[in-house]
Amino acid sequence: MSIIEVNRTDDRVFIKHLLVSVSDKRGLEDFIPGLLDIQPAIKIFSTGGTFSRIREILGDRADGRLMQVSDYTGQPETRGGLVKTLDFKIYLGLLTETYNDSHQADLKRTGGVPIDMVVVNLYPFKETIGRQGVTPEQARGNIDIGGPCMIRASAKNFLRVAPVTDPDDYPFIINEMQQNNNRISFSFRYQLAQKAFRHTADYDRMIADYLNRTPFDAVKTCYRIDD
Repeated sequence: MSIIEVNRTDDRVFIKHLLVSVSDKRGLEDFIPGLLDIQPAIKIFSTGGTFSRIREILGDRADGRLMQVSDYTGQPETRGGLVKTLDFKIYLGLLTETYNDSHQADLKRTGGVPIDMVVVNLYPFKETIGRQGVTPEQARGNIDIGGPCMIRASAKNFLRVAPVTDPDDYPFIINEMQQNNNRISFSFRYQLAQKAFRHTADYDRMIADYLNRTPFDAVKTCYRIDD
């Protein structure tokens, strides 16, 4: 299948739909209310502990604005949160292009919406492998799958989507939206995409380095291995 090259996009994108799924929840207590102050009609999709934290932060303001990803997709989270956001409807919302008629038709067909901003940070793999006595199984369990996928999808589509990976950037996001009437500029989205791909590259390199220095003999001691 051939790839269709895009030749049109918008400079400033209005933030209507936001997806938030973070391990590091610092800064949400200011960031999420700040977004609602700028755009009271914003819709927030979230998962698990992040959903609970946002509901706690917003209180009654969450009503009509905050939705579980599982309620949006119609697919419940698997036990232990193994699969939460790996869903066609989510990735259609992340990757859809504004001026692509077939993408817009797919959104209409599925009842999906374009997701304009993704706020994601990853399972604490570095912190996990830094603990004394950590096992390869504990390290394996902290390899994030859904997070890097969402980051890569949103960063690839910087034409329309703002990928936010660092809580320290929250004040800059708020300022950008305040200065641009709840919009994020093309140049700012591109800067966020650059940072997002550096983030996933560093994360994957850390995992690869850990696996390379961990001998198989240490790995197999974690499991009962059936013939």
